[in-house]
Amino acid sequence: MKNRMTRIVLDTNIFLAAVLQPAKTCRSILRLFLEGKAQPLMSEALFYEYEDILARDALFLNCPISAGEREDLLNAFLNCCQWINIYYRWRPNLRDEGDNHLIELAVAGQAELIITRNIRDLTSGELLFDDFRIITPEVFLKEFRRWEQ
Repeated sequence: MKNRMTRIVLDTNIFLAAVLQPAKTCRSILRLFLEGKAQPLMSEALFYEYEDILARDALFLNCPISAGEREDLLNAFLNCCQWINIYYRWRPNLRDEGDNHLIELAVAGQAELIITRNIRDLTSGELLFDDFRIITPEVFLKEFRRWEQ
């Protein structure tokens, strides 16, 4: 990456995939954050969404890590995050109104990227922003490897 750490909003679907599929792409991204190679951003709304997802026991019936280990992983991730206060709500009018907070966090935190599997919904808004890109985990890892060379 460039001289400074890339500021990134990590959608909850990526964190969930990292927990459920330890040998996959999303786990590699989470590891980069934990190693301090990229700067994840966190807001109050995103934090509550992470907590909500991790509290859904039915999602973790076949999970390779225990509930305590999931909590430890979330706490380690949160310790890497830069907390951002959102003072202005943009309301880009996304298909899923519940995703607006990701755009607001990216704007308030001056993020360069939002990493998500939900590309179509996050790019469907009436307000478009040129300051950040919305990309998949695979695109991020491919670009990150190039930046690291």
